[in-house]
Amino acid sequence: MNGFLHFGRSGRVKLGPWGRGKSVFAAVLAAVCLGIAGTASAQVVPAADAGGMTISAGGTASYYYVGYGERKLLGATAFFDTETHRHIGVEGEARFLEFQQKANVHDETYLIGPRYSFHAMGKFYPYVKGLVGFGEFNFPYNYATGSYLVIAPGGGIDYRLSHRVRLRLADIEYQYWPQFTYGALPSYGVSSGIRVRIF
Repeated sequence: MNGFLHFGRSGRVKLGPWGRGKSVFAAVLAAVCLGIAGTASAQVVPAADAGGMTISAGGTASYYYVGYGERKLLGATAFFDTETHRHIGVEGEARFLEFQQKANVHDETYLIGPRYSFHAMGKFYPYVKGLVGFGEFNFPYNYATGSYLVIAPGGGIDYRLSHRVRLRLADIEYQYWPQFTYGALPSYGVSSGIRVRIF
């Protein structure tokens, strides 16, 4: 097995080297958000879309195929993204695939990375992203939990409803868990929801 194994207080086995991942991810996310907020507040933009940096956040419903037992899970995703006038930014997301479980198998992922937005095509805004972070996997019947590295390229398209609000029509992501206990684990899916510009 990759990583390490020990029993937690609940008696369940904990697998993998990423056990403190949530704390690390939260610290990195807070630092990124504070840095972005500081940059945004320091910029004076005469027109709403004249340049600088925008910060948006939103939520989606997600449908994913998970390679462990060929499961199909439903869940929810919260995300934020930033964008500059050069179309380069950062995206972070937390996804919770908790529904349609069989034998209590489910997972959560916490990812962050660069994002590139292409020029708008009318009201459509396509983008690509490359994320990395960690995933927490719950094994059958709550026998064990594991924390693992996750690499996730993806992309999607938004549809503009107004200056601040866009529909996230489709966000497609392929997740690769290279250090999964029983060999590399593939996972992929699609999410749809809403994105709201904050700054």
